[in-house]
Amino acid sequence: MKAVIYARYSSDAQREESIEGQLRECKEFAKKQNITILSTYIDRAFSAKTDNRPEFQRMIKDSGKHLFDVVIVWKLDRFARNRYDSAHYKAVLRKNRVKVVSATEAIAEDSTGILLESLLEGYAEFYSAELSEKVNRGMTENALKCKFNGGIIPMGYSIDNEQHYQIDPVSAPVVLEMFTLYDSGATMLELVNIMNERGIRSALGGEYSLNNVNYLLKNRRYTGEYRYRDIVTPNGIPVIVPQDLFDRVQERMEKNKKAPARAKAVDENYLLTTKLFCGKDGVYMAGESGVGRTKKVHRYYKCVNTKKKRTCTKKSVKKEIIESRVVQAIMEMIQDDNVVNYIVDLALELESRESSSLPLLSRQLEETKRAINNMINAIQQGILTPSTKERLDELEETKSNLELSILQEQMHKPLLTREQLTFWICKFRNTDLTSPESQQKLVDVFINSVYVYDDHAVITFNYKDGTKTVSLAEVEASGVGSSLSLVDEPTAP
Repeated sequence: MKAVIYARYSSDAQREESIEGQLRECKEFAKKQNITILSTYIDRAFSAKTDNRPEFQRMIKDSGKHLFDVVIVWKLDRFARNRYDSAHYKAVLRKNRVKVVSATEAIAEDSTGILLESLLEGYAEFYSAELSEKVNRGMTENALKCKFNGGIIPMGYSIDNEQHYQIDPVSAPVVLEMFTLYDSGATMLELVNIMNERGIRSALGGEYSLNNVNYLLKNRRYTGEYRYRDIVTPNGIPVIVPQDLFDRVQERMEKNKKAPARAKAVDENYLLTTKLFCGKDGVYMAGESGVGRTKKVHRYYKCVNTKKKRTCTKKSVKKEIIESRVVQAIMEMIQDDNVVNYIVDLALELESRESSSLPLLSRQLEETKRAINNMINAIQQGILTPSTKERLDELEETKSNLELSILQEQMHKPLLTREQLTFWICKFRNTDLTSPESQQKLVDVFINSVYVYDDHAVITFNYKDGTKTVSLAEVEASGVGSSLSLVDEPTAP
């Protein structure tokens, strides 16, 4: 039998050694049962109360490939601590002819085994729920005493040995200064610059951002309010910012929030970001927007050198014109069967180059099978010696090892067939062009680069040169890509 191992631990407090112990016992179990391990799936710091675990979901998906027969877990609670999830995913595995086995819990295959397994799963769910209740109870007790309950310590405070909040004499004056400056008319961006110029870091160790300042100015803890879920205790912790100053800051933030945005329009989505380049100097063209005198929003792409250094004379290009031309070009390309076949040929060639060991293993397996058939034919003709039998055993063992190696290679690097690749590309022919998400997917998959000139653009597709961006020099020297007109075409009568 062929198997995979699933291992998991639920929190960062548990160490990597717990995974190593699970794997060791699972491998020992497999060795005793003469089960071959193909691969392992490991979720680190993920709770089994949820099925939102990446490696767990990958294992369930891989079971549909029918490459393994068994999933070995250290204990059943590693698989799931929720009876519904456990039953649901075991049913999925059974449909794929895969069963779940515990390496440390002896469970029979008969009716008593079913009862024992359900009891273990029920206990796992009970233990999880009870542990959650104990944790919540302990944190509630802390909250009633206004103690620190974990998380990020707000700037301006420190935590003493008894888990109470204390004012930090170094950072608390900075917090008060930020409130005072904002109340006096400073902008959030100015506060960000002040913090960064002083070398003050955020709680995560990075530079200060607008989000960090916004969070700081809205934090009610600075008025002495302690809050944990539904428990709110005024003056539960030391005060850093007076209540009247805090209220004025909130009022000003609310006014600024309702003020109309002057620089940027709402709901901007630039499909060609990182794909669009200036045809004059080869640098990126960035998305821009503005509101005209008629209050109409105008969106366009502008050369970065025009925007920052003002060294390029390339005019901006309208967003709707260039994006519609590019999407139209993609749709025309994937409607051409010759182009689709060309892309598939390139993909298959690349696939064979990247997986050099799989073709070699397949050839060795075919040669071994032929050798076994030759030995069997010789035996049928009466040629049977001790060396013949020994050689046949060696070939059978080689065949078994090669088949195992091929299965392992297929699990790590699954190969796609011509039919699968063709089907995937042709699915794009039915793309909903009214959906921005669908248009973005077309651009991400098929576009390599687009170089924009005053009256036309040169578009290069990914199948021309992989994922490497085709440079302006390559475009002009070799003429790769397709030319698109950017002149507005007359509307048909």
